[in-house]
Amino acid sequence: MDVRAGLVVLLCVMGFTCAVPVKFIDCGSPSGKVAMVDINPCASQPCQLHKGQSYGVNVTFHSAVESQTSTAVVHGVIAGVPIPFPIPMEDGCKSGIQCPIQKQQYYHYVTALPVKTEYPAVSTTCDIGNSLFIF
Repeated sequence: MDVRAGLVVLLCVMGFTCAVPVKFIDCGSPSGKVAMVDINPCASQPCQLHKGQSYGVNVTFHSAVESQTSTAVVHGVIAGVPIPFPIPMEDGCKSGIQCPIQKQQYYHYVTALPVKTEYPAVSTTCDIGNSLFIF
Protein backbone atom coordinates (compact mmCIF):
# COMPACT_ATOMS: atom_id res chain seq x y z
CA MET A 1 0.00 0.00 0.00
CA ASP A 2 1.25 3.45 -0.88
CA VAL A 3 2.31 5.44 2.22
CA ARG A 4 -0.02 8.33 1.34
CA ALA A 5 -2.98 5.96 0.92
CA GLY A 6 -2.19 4.36 4.28
CA LEU A 7 -2.03 7.80 5.92
CA VAL A 8 -5.41 8.77 4.46
CA VAL A 9 -6.98 5.54 5.75
CA LEU A 10 -5.43 6.08 9.19
CA LEU A 11 -6.70 9.67 9.38
CA CYS A 12 -10.21 8.59 8.36
CA VAL A 13 -10.28 5.86 11.01
CA MET A 14 -9.00 8.28 13.65
CA GLY A 15 -11.59 10.86 12.63
CA PHE A 16 -14.49 8.46 12.91
CA THR A 17 -13.32 7.07 16.25
CA CYS A 18 -13.15 10.63 17.66
CA ALA A 19 -16.61 11.59 16.41
CA VAL A 20 -19.38 12.13 18.94
CA PRO A 21 -22.80 10.63 18.12
CA VAL A 22 -25.17 13.33 16.91
CA LYS A 23 -28.61 13.83 18.41
CA PHE A 24 -31.03 13.33 15.54
CA ILE A 25 -34.69 12.91 14.76
CA ASP A 26 -35.59 9.71 12.94
CA CYS A 27 -38.30 10.79 10.52
CA GLY A 28 -39.96 7.38 10.54
CA SER A 29 -39.12 5.69 7.26
CA PRO A 30 -40.97 2.34 7.05
CA SER A 31 -38.02 0.82 5.17
CA GLY A 32 -35.35 1.30 7.82
CA LYS A 33 -34.40 2.86 11.14
CA VAL A 34 -31.42 5.06 11.95
CA ALA A 35 -29.46 3.76 14.94
CA MET A 36 -26.65 6.34 15.10
CA VAL A 37 -25.32 9.37 13.22
CA ASP A 38 -21.74 10.65 13.49
CA ILE A 39 -20.66 13.91 11.86
CA ASN A 40 -17.04 14.94 12.11
CA PRO A 41 -16.25 17.66 12.97
CA CYS A 42 -19.28 18.62 15.02
CA ALA A 43 -18.20 20.78 17.96
CA SER A 44 -21.69 21.37 19.35
CA GLN A 45 -25.21 20.19 18.72
CA PRO A 46 -27.19 20.70 16.67
CA CYS A 47 -24.36 20.37 14.16
CA GLN A 48 -23.85 23.41 12.01
CA LEU A 49 -22.25 22.67 8.67
CA HIS A 50 -20.19 25.59 7.42
CA LYS A 51 -19.72 26.54 3.79
CA GLY A 52 -16.33 25.71 2.33
CA GLN A 53 -15.72 22.77 4.68
CA SER A 54 -16.07 19.02 4.32
CA TYR A 55 -17.59 16.72 6.93
CA GLY A 56 -17.24 13.02 7.60
CA VAL A 57 -20.68 11.41 7.87
CA ASN A 58 -21.29 7.91 9.25
CA VAL A 59 -24.88 6.71 9.53
CA THR A 60 -25.61 3.34 11.13
CA PHE A 61 -29.04 2.05 10.14
CA HIS A 62 -31.15 -1.09 10.33
CA SER A 63 -32.86 -2.20 7.13
CA ALA A 64 -36.43 -3.50 7.21
CA VAL A 65 -36.34 -4.39 3.50
CA GLU A 66 -34.14 -6.12 0.95
CA SER A 67 -32.61 -4.06 -1.83
CA GLN A 68 -30.13 -4.67 -4.62
CA THR A 69 -29.05 -1.01 -4.69
CA SER A 70 -28.62 1.99 -2.43
CA THR A 71 -28.68 5.61 -3.58
CA ALA A 72 -27.73 8.50 -1.31
CA VAL A 73 -29.58 11.80 -1.73
CA VAL A 74 -29.21 15.09 0.14
CA HIS A 75 -31.99 17.69 -0.01
CA GLY A 76 -32.19 21.23 1.25
CA VAL A 77 -35.54 22.99 1.53
CA ILE A 78 -35.63 26.41 -0.11
CA ALA A 79 -38.88 28.39 0.01
CA GLY A 80 -40.73 25.19 0.92
CA VAL A 81 -39.36 23.25 -2.07
CA PRO A 82 -36.94 20.31 -1.55
CA ILE A 83 -33.87 20.89 -3.73
CA PRO A 84 -31.37 18.05 -4.28
CA PHE A 85 -27.73 18.88 -3.56
CA PRO A 86 -25.03 17.01 -5.48
CA ILE A 87 -22.82 14.71 -3.42
CA PRO A 88 -19.52 13.09 -4.44
CA MET A 89 -20.76 9.48 -4.35
CA GLU A 90 -24.46 8.75 -4.78
CA ASP A 91 -23.98 4.97 -4.87
CA GLY A 92 -24.42 3.84 -1.27
CA CYS A 93 -23.01 0.43 -2.23
CA LYS A 94 -19.67 2.22 -2.75
CA SER A 95 -19.96 4.13 0.52
CA GLY A 96 -19.63 1.40 3.12
CA ILE A 97 -22.92 -0.41 2.51
CA GLN A 98 -22.46 -4.02 1.43
CA CYS A 99 -25.04 -4.66 -1.28
CA PRO A 100 -27.37 -6.39 -1.76
CA ILE A 101 -29.01 -5.09 1.40
CA GLN A 102 -30.64 -7.79 3.51
CA LYS A 103 -33.63 -7.44 5.85
CA GLN A 104 -32.98 -7.19 9.59
CA GLN A 105 -29.29 -6.26 9.16
CA TYR A 106 -27.32 -3.22 10.31
CA TYR A 107 -25.34 -1.19 7.79
CA HIS A 108 -22.97 1.78 7.86
CA TYR A 109 -23.20 4.52 5.26
CA VAL A 110 -19.91 6.46 5.27
CA THR A 111 -19.11 9.49 3.15
CA ALA A 112 -17.29 12.82 3.03
CA LEU A 113 -19.83 15.59 2.55
CA PRO A 114 -18.48 18.85 1.12
CA VAL A 115 -20.52 21.97 1.87
CA LYS A 116 -19.77 24.20 -1.10
CA THR A 117 -19.59 27.96 -0.71
CA GLU A 118 -22.22 28.44 -3.41
CA TYR A 119 -24.83 26.46 -1.45
CA PRO A 120 -27.59 28.58 0.09
CA ALA A 121 -28.12 28.42 3.84
CA VAL A 122 -30.87 25.87 4.56
CA SER A 123 -32.28 23.86 7.43
CA THR A 124 -33.31 20.23 7.30
CA THR A 125 -36.78 18.69 7.37
CA CYS A 126 -38.24 15.20 7.10
CA ASP A 127 -39.71 13.70 3.92
CA ILE A 128 -40.16 9.94 4.05
CA GLY A 129 -41.05 9.00 0.47
CA ASN A 130 -39.51 5.59 -0.38
CA SER A 131 -36.37 6.10 1.69
CA LEU A 132 -34.42 3.42 3.52
CA PHE A 133 -33.49 5.94 6.20
CA ILE A 134 -33.93 9.65 6.80
CA PHE A 135 -32.61 11.83 9.58
